[in-house]
Amino acid sequence: MKMNAIVAGVGMTRFGKMLDTGLKGIGAEAVNAAIKDAGIQSSDIEAAFVGNAAAGLVTGQECIRGQVVLRSVGIGKIPVINVENACASASTALHQAAAMVTAGLYDVVLALGVEKLYHEDKRKSFSAFSGAVDVEALSQIMERLKEGAKETGAAAASTGAGENRSMFMDIYAAAARNHMKRYGTQVQQFARVSAKNSFHGSLNPRAQFREKLTVEDVLAAPMIAEPLTRPMCSPIGDGAAAVIVVSEKKAAQMGIQSPVRIVSMALHSGWDHTGDEPGTVELCSREAYAEAGLGPDDISVIELHDASAPAELMAYESLGLCKKGEGGPFIDSGATWLGGRIPVNTSGGLLRKGHPVGATGIAQIVELTEQLQGRSGDRQVERARVGLAHNGGGSIGSDAAAMCVTILVR
Repeated sequence: MKMNAIVAGVGMTRFGKMLDTGLKGIGAEAVNAAIKDAGIQSSDIEAAFVGNAAAGLVTGQECIRGQVVLRSVGIGKIPVINVENACASASTALHQAAAMVTAGLYDVVLALGVEKLYHEDKRKSFSAFSGAVDVEALSQIMERLKEGAKETGAAAASTGAGENRSMFMDIYAAAARNHMKRYGTQVQQFARVSAKNSFHGSLNPRAQFREKLTVEDVLAAPMIAEPLTRPMCSPIGDGAAAVIVVSEKKAAQMGIQSPVRIVSMALHSGWDHTGDEPGTVELCSREAYAEAGLGPDDISVIELHDASAPAELMAYESLGLCKKGEGGPFIDSGATWLGGRIPVNTSGGLLRKGHPVGATGIAQIVELTEQLQGRSGDRQVERARVGLAHNGGGSIGSDAAAMCVTILVR
């Protein structure tokens, strides 16, 4: 969808473990920060879209999650729409907010993503991820993962999925083994993604993990599901991120100079496809590029959904940064590091910034907005003008259940 929504303000919490803070406290911090950044009053907000994926399972808060969080900061009366779309919940909420502004229905809209995943019972946290596949086919999915692991000699991946780790790490591990077999990708190249993102995360005060890792450190870490070691897997986390989007008319009234515009957002769900047919990422990115009148070579900085290190490497290919099968050499080239041709995940990505699933999509927009405004400090990308966010969620068949690609321009 071609958009014309302007980012007036952004805010987010640090991501991490917040056992003693509830959804309301976490969400309030991000909302208040975004309101302050925009220089508006909460009473100026005309509607809100709130993304959350797992509160019902983890905290027991169902049905009115957005209303509960927003009422705690004095926001009521306005329409509040709760959005759940797996790990793409926040980007879907932003898609709806930007569409409403683009259509002229509202001038000031809040998009919030908020999540609590940490729980004293880890099985409750992991159950949230097990619900992001077709649960009626769950036993068959688990069996296929186990059989695939055994056939490839992946001992660690043959047991424990969904019990001591998210089953999605096994899904990513299977995809990684396939990529290695088909294209000759090396485990060192997956490790290099983690090392890069650890360097970027070390520069981000809001990142969950700030320790710098080498390729050797990544490879020496405990094995989770072959070939994924622990630093190749995104952690669970708690956190929130918020964006205030406004119309062109409102931005002019506010005196916003050199605005950051959301110019296109492509949101699609997966479908049944086979072989080498392009999937959701290709569909969304091509649509977003076309609507923005831009291409991969025009992008200054990218925040993409590195729920695992192999996921980032494969996204390079699907987003058109390199050809299919060339993600390994592409990470080796240094192009996606700070200072490279097209820096990716300057925030540290999901691997280091963290992955509170219902907040992730908007956290990407916070990072890109600050990059385009020159507010990113030590991790600033020089002359950043165009940003791209890639945020997917859930799994059905061989593809993501939901996918959103967003392009912002200053």
